[in-house]
Amino acid sequence: MRYRLSDIARMCGGELRGRDCWVGDVVTDSRRCAFGAGAMYVAMRGVNHDSHDYIADMYRIGIRAFMVERISLEAEDAGYVCVDNALEALQRLAAAHRASFKGVVVGITGSNGKTIVKEWTARALPTSVKLIASPMSYNSQLGVALSLLMIEGDEDVALIEAGISEAGEMERLERMIKPDVVVMTSIGDAHQANFATLEHKVREKLILAHQARRIVFHSDYSEVEKIIAELQLPFVDAALQEVEDQPLHNEAKRVNRQLVKALCEELGYDCMLPDNFDVAMRQEVKEGVYGSKIINDSYNSDINSLALSLDMLRSVSLGGPTLVIMSDILQSGMTDEELYGRVSQLVKRAGVDVLIGVGERIKAHRTLFECETRFYDTTEELMRSLTHEDIEDRTILLKGNRRSRFETLCHQLERRSHTTTLEINLDAMTHNVGYFRRFLPMNHRLVAMVKAHSYGAGDVEVAQLMQRLGISYLAVAFADEGIVLREKGITMPIVVLNADAGSFDKMIAHSLQPEIYSFHSLEDFVLSVERYGAHGYPIHIKLDTGMHRLGFVAEEVDDLISRLKDNRSIRVASVFAHLACADDPTQDDFSREQISLFDALSRRIVDAMPYEVIRHMANSAAIERLPEAAFDMCRLGLGLYGYGYEHNDELKPVATLKTRIVQLRRRSQGETIGYGRSQSLERDSVIATIPVGYADGLDRHLGGGRWNMLVAGHEVPTVGRICMDSCMIDVTDVEGVNEGDEVVIFSSARGNTLEDMAAVLGTISYEIMTSVAARVKRIYVRE
Repeated sequence: MRYRLSDIARMCGGELRGRDCWVGDVVTDSRRCAFGAGAMYVAMRGVNHDSHDYIADMYRIGIRAFMVERISLEAEDAGYVCVDNALEALQRLAAAHRASFKGVVVGITGSNGKTIVKEWTARALPTSVKLIASPMSYNSQLGVALSLLMIEGDEDVALIEAGISEAGEMERLERMIKPDVVVMTSIGDAHQANFATLEHKVREKLILAHQARRIVFHSDYSEVEKIIAELQLPFVDAALQEVEDQPLHNEAKRVNRQLVKALCEELGYDCMLPDNFDVAMRQEVKEGVYGSKIINDSYNSDINSLALSLDMLRSVSLGGPTLVIMSDILQSGMTDEELYGRVSQLVKRAGVDVLIGVGERIKAHRTLFECETRFYDTTEELMRSLTHEDIEDRTILLKGNRRSRFETLCHQLERRSHTTTLEINLDAMTHNVGYFRRFLPMNHRLVAMVKAHSYGAGDVEVAQLMQRLGISYLAVAFADEGIVLREKGITMPIVVLNADAGSFDKMIAHSLQPEIYSFHSLEDFVLSVERYGAHGYPIHIKLDTGMHRLGFVAEEVDDLISRLKDNRSIRVASVFAHLACADDPTQDDFSREQISLFDALSRRIVDAMPYEVIRHMANSAAIERLPEAAFDMCRLGLGLYGYGYEHNDELKPVATLKTRIVQLRRRSQGETIGYGRSQSLERDSVIATIPVGYADGLDRHLGGGRWNMLVAGHEVPTVGRICMDSCMIDVTDVEGVNEGDEVVIFSSARGNTLEDMAAVLGTISYEIMTSVAARVKRIYVRE
C-alpha cells in the first residue's frame, strides 16, 4: 500500500490533522523493531491496554504518521488521522484497499488447517504466479486488516485467512475480504465455546462465502455439505481430487492436500505440490551449538513475514549479537531493487549485526546492506564455510525459501540432543495471558510464576515472553533460578519466594527481591543489605491468612509495622498472601474469610508506609472466580500454561511432549513385552519402541495400556512396563506406520492432555509438567 494520510482519512472516515505524510506500512504493536519506510502507527484502546501511551516512543524512533482516537503528542512534523474507533477505521481502510485490487482474493476459513492450506497453496502455485499470503496466523479482526493492507496491487492471487471465535465476527471479516473464492477447511470442536452448536459455527463461517463465486470444501465434513446445499452456494467438492495412494495414515493431511489441489484447479493453475510434501507451519526457537540460539523460520520467505521474524530475533536475543541467514525471496511483486532495498531497511532497523545471504539475487544487491555481510551462491557452500566464531553465543534467524534447503542448515546448527522433545507454544501462552486479562481492569499488574523451570516449560524463553507482554514481575522459588535468568539477560523484577539467609548476599548481588515471611528472615536480610551499603532495597511481605505454610500472622503485624516503617535499608514493594482453595467453589466461604483478613491486615501495613505498596492475593483461579481478591496485582501460575482447568475450552495448553519410533517389530499372540514379562499380547501385533522412559518424566504407572499416545491421530496404548529410557506402544491398528514416525505422548488433543494423564495417575498436572526431565529438549514454537 502507498497512500497519503489525507487518502487514509477519506477512506476510513477520519479527520486529518497536521502534516499530510506518505504511508507505506502499518504498525499496531509498539514493540515492533522492524517496519518499512513511511510507517503509520495505529493507536488503539483495548480492555486491558491503551497503546496511545506509546505514541511518544514511536515518534522517537522515527514514525511521523499516526491513526489515533485521541492526540497525546503534538508535533509539527507529524500527521494524525483522528477516528472514533481505530480498529474499525483500520478495517474500513483495509476494505477500501482490497476493493482496488484486481487479482483474485481467496478467503480461507475453518476450525483447523487454515494456515496449512494457505502455505501449501502458496507452494503449489507455479512460481510464475505473483501472490501474497497473510503472514503466520493473521486471521483475527486486526490480523485480516493488516494482511489486506500488505497487498502491493500487482499480485495475481491473495490468500487471506479468516478466523472467528464468536458470532458476528465473520460479517466484519467478509466486508473486508470480499473473497472471490472461499476454502472451508476442517470443522471440529476448536473455538466452539461461543457457538450454541456445531451447525451454528458452520453457518457463521459460511458467511464468508455468501458473495463468493465458488466455495471449495470437502464432503467428508457432512455438516458443511448440508448447509452449503441449503444455502445453494456454488461449490467445488475437493473429495473428488485424487492424491497419490500412499500410506498417509493421516486423514487431515489427505483432506488438506485435496483442498489445495481443488483450489489450484479453481484458480486455473496446475498444482505443483508433490504428494509427499510436508512442511512445518511455525517458527521454532532451539538451542544451537556453541551457545547459540536458532530461530528456524525457514518454511516461509517473504517480505511481510520477514518483519515479524526480525521482531522475534530482537526479542529472543535480548540485545546480544545477532545473525540473519537469508535466502533469495522468490515472489514479491516488486523489482529486486525495491525488494532488497526494503529488506535492507528492515535489517537495519532491527539492529542486525551480521547478514549472510544465500542466492544470486540477494548477492547482486549486497551494496544495499549497511551491516556486516557475506554472500554465498548455495546453502551447501555456506555450510562448508561456517566457523565456530560465526555462530558462538549468537541468536541466529534462518529465513529461507522452499528451494534453499535450510532444513539441513538448521540440523547442522542445532545442538545434538534427545529425540524426545517438549514443544512449548508461545502463541498459546500469549493467548492465556490475554484470557486472564479479560477479567481485570486495564493495566492491572501481573506476576508470572516461572519457578521450577517455568513449571517445566523452560526459563529464559518464557521470561522473555513475559517481559514482552508487559508482565510486572517474575516469581521463582529459589535464588539460583533467579540468578540463571539474570545471567541470561532478563532485567525485569524477580521475586524469590523461598528466600533463605544463605542466599541473601547472592540475591542482592543479582538484584533479586526476597519474600520475607518471618522476623528472623527480615533481620537476616536487613543485615545483608547493610553489608552491601544499599538503601531502600525492595522486599515482599508474606502474610498467613489461612494457608498455614509461611507468613506473618495477625498478632505479629503491629511489631512488623514498627520494624518496617523507619528502616531505610529496605522498602516494602508488596504485601501478599496465598489462597488455599480458590479453585474449589465449595470452599468459597473460607476463601472470602481469607480475602477479608488479608484486606484488613495488609491495609494496616500499607497505611503505615510513607510510600506506595502493592497488594496481591489472587492466583489464576481467583482471577476468574473471586474478583474481590484482585487488589493491585494478580499472580498467574499454572493457568498461564493452560492447565488446571479441565473444562475450560478457552485456555490453550502450551506443551506437547513428542518423540519418534526407533524400531518396529511384529510380535505373535502370547509373546510377552518388557521387564517382568508383565503383559502378554492378546493378538498378533506390531510393537513400536520409542526413546522415552521414566528418566524423562514418563511415570512408570502409565505402562500396561494405562495410557494412550497418538500416532498419526490414532490412539495407541502402552505395552509392558515403562523402562528408564524407553517404552513400547502397540501400533497394530495404524495403517502404514514406519520407523521415524512421530509419537505424541501428551498434547492439547482431547483424551491426550496433561489433565487426562493426571486423572490416570491420580495426581495433578503440576507434578507431570515439572517432572519432564531437563535432558528432554525444549523447542519454542510460534504458529
